[in-house]
Amino acid sequence: METFFEDNGAALVRSAIVIVGIAVLWALATRVAHRTIDRMDARSPDAGARARTLWSMARRLLIVVFLAVLILMVAAVWELPLTPLLAVGSAVGVAVGFGAQSLVKDVISGFFILAEDQYHIGDVVKVAGVAGAVVDIRPRVTVLRDLDGNVHYIPNGEITVASNLTQEFSQVVLDIGVGYRESVDRVIDVIRDELSALHADDEWSGLFVEEPQILGVDALGDSAVTIRAVLKVGATDRWLVKREALRRLKNRLDAEGIEIPFPHVTVYRGDSD
Repeated sequence: METFFEDNGAALVRSAIVIVGIAVLWALATRVAHRTIDRMDARSPDAGARARTLWSMARRLLIVVFLAVLILMVAAVWELPLTPLLAVGSAVGVAVGFGAQSLVKDVISGFFILAEDQYHIGDVVKVAGVAGAVVDIRPRVTVLRDLDGNVHYIPNGEITVASNLTQEFSQVVLDIGVGYRESVDRVIDVIRDELSALHADDEWSGLFVEEPQILGVDALGDSAVTIRAVLKVGATDRWLVKREALRRLKNRLDAEGIEIPFPHVTVYRGDSD
């Protein structure tokens, strides 16, 4: 053992220096990345979210690169022959080329998802028939968590259409059905007044991007006249504002005595003598 250390002491020292150097570089890269993300997040939450997503992907790629560099540098320090490693690498490359076409497709698709900023961590999206919040974007898969808490792993290569529900802003579409006996003009005035009050409320006004729009009568259904309204709100405020708007409209329509139709059966008895 002593002879081994005497003969290879210099190589061991150089190997230790290489490992420490790689670790220091990794620590510096991580620190710089986190500081940059924090600054971008302070200036613009959307830009910070995108940078965080890009770093999540880049971190995995950097780990692979650092490990490869470490192996090559240690091999050079110990003066190990690289020909067998290159031969093995070539064989692995051929195997990957033939047997991992879907993997390459997933990785390329993941790159374009990030490059085009289709969505990032924190967005609510619908991809490959699954809807949920984006938890992570990995080189091969996109990870979503749905409203029930289930986690879905969708290969990036299977994402042909990505619907981002929280990019820049959201729209709440309200279809309010009222009875045919009601005056449509009066109902529209009541709905406009109630949604305007919601928009003017100090607690809720900050969530709106524009004033509520009443589009008017949208459909004449079997048992109801449908009136449509649109609320343009912040990217992640769609569901919160929708619930509050529906609550207020239900209470207001009840207070105004305006009928909200619902399925029911009326039984008529014959006249009794």
